[in-house]
Amino acid sequence: MKPRRRICRTGGSAGNTGHATSGDSSSGSSDSSSSSGPSSSTGSTSSSGSTSDSHSHSHSGSGRGRGHGRHRLGSHRLGALAGLTALTLAALTTASGTLPGPTRASAGSVAAGRDASLTPCRIAATSTVQMSEGLPTPPGYSPSTGTVRALNLMIDFPDAQGPGKALDRLGEFFPKTSQWFRTSSYGRLDYQAEAPLTDWLRMPLSFAAYGIERGAPYEPGYRRLVEDIVSAADSRVDFAAYDLVNVLVTPNAGPSALDTVLSVTFSGNSDAPEADGTPLANTSFVYSRQDDGSGSYRETGYRVLPHENGHVFGLPDLYTMDGGSSVGHWDIMSEDWGANNDLLGWHKWKLGWLDDEQIRCASVSGISEYLLEPLARTGGPKVTFVPVSKESGYAVEVRTPEGNDEAVCAPGVLIYRVDSTVDTGRGPIAVADSRENSGGCTRRPNVHAELSDAPYLPGETFVDGEHDIRITVMAKEPGGNFRVRVSRP
Repeated sequence: MKPRRRICRTGGSAGNTGHATSGDSSSGSSDSSSSSGPSSSTGSTSSSGSTSDSHSHSHSGSGRGRGHGRHRLGSHRLGALAGLTALTLAALTTASGTLPGPTRASAGSVAAGRDASLTPCRIAATSTVQMSEGLPTPPGYSPSTGTVRALNLMIDFPDAQGPGKALDRLGEFFPKTSQWFRTSSYGRLDYQAEAPLTDWLRMPLSFAAYGIERGAPYEPGYRRLVEDIVSAADSRVDFAAYDLVNVLVTPNAGPSALDTVLSVTFSGNSDAPEADGTPLANTSFVYSRQDDGSGSYRETGYRVLPHENGHVFGLPDLYTMDGGSSVGHWDIMSEDWGANNDLLGWHKWKLGWLDDEQIRCASVSGISEYLLEPLARTGGPKVTFVPVSKESGYAVEVRTPEGNDEAVCAPGVLIYRVDSTVDTGRGPIAVADSRENSGGCTRRPNVHAELSDAPYLPGETFVDGEHDIRITVMAKEPGGNFRVRVSRP
């Protein structure tokens, strides 16, 4: 079954509420080279080129308010959460250690560019697109490191009343979402999910009256919905105390996700309605359930939320508006249905989850070799980047079935093109398929099969003939590390 797609939108900048950074500092070790959990609380407060299509979200500092929507699957009801009281879900703790640097978190933690040797590999963000893969991430998005407070509001409507307890709906997404971010960020993002209101928040109008369709800018229907949410909750919730908002809509409002996915995120949006003097600039809406009928909803249905929250941290959609996939299951911003998956190494650097010391910049003419450790593991060199221009280049990383990457069936060296001039939803990243037209190595539901065996193995070479760039996997070393060689003019 082809996975459903979603569209995201974003806009100009808005203020963020920073929190003291905490979590584990995964410092990168040098290689040889030549040339957090949810808490419901009462406090308010073979030589080959790359593939071409992909999925995408739109975010940017362009000043155009946008939303990010997508397609998904859904319909298994979760039972009452064991251990979930009316007031509290157990909070997750992050990995040990503390983050270096300032105590105020911010979006795009790699923006400062401390290591001058990486300058050629910091491809520039492009202001002409709504959401760019370039660096740095523009201001206005939620912080992506340290402690991040997420406000969760469960809403229903007179014509679509919640079919159970609101906390059951919350439990469909937590603590799994917090755990997903803790694992992906190596403990650098302490995602604190809070639900100060533990009952359904009833909207004054019917669901139909708001005219909610696919994700769109803060159009009149969405603007009215957000204003009604604020009106209903503001006396009991301090919106200014949170870094992002998740609106978990009763799953019986609107169509099944198998038909149309309404889930959407408004991120970096300066045109957003305000609450407590703060624009709700980073808000995700989740509708229906991503249930494909395979019996995996309890384990995988939450993944729509990490995808949507990826937008509030400044990440674009990697699928394409026409339903194509140039990234496959290698990033949750491409596919969030089905088996668990992680983010690409480029995104982890962009979010501040990888240190500069973990990035290798292959910008010098000639031949250079690099040792790369599996992306899922903490520490060590993770990404070699081969710049092609000021706005694009190739990222090289090792992917294995570890951490969040449970669907990896062909471990090896993943190579992909990053282009900061390509907008969300139009294919800003394209994975190079080492085995084109092979049909892939998996038949898991909602996992893009063709690109599942894309990684390169020892003895195989990726060639960009236009730019005379060759990336060869030299060897797999004991412990799972890979050595790669880059040749460029």
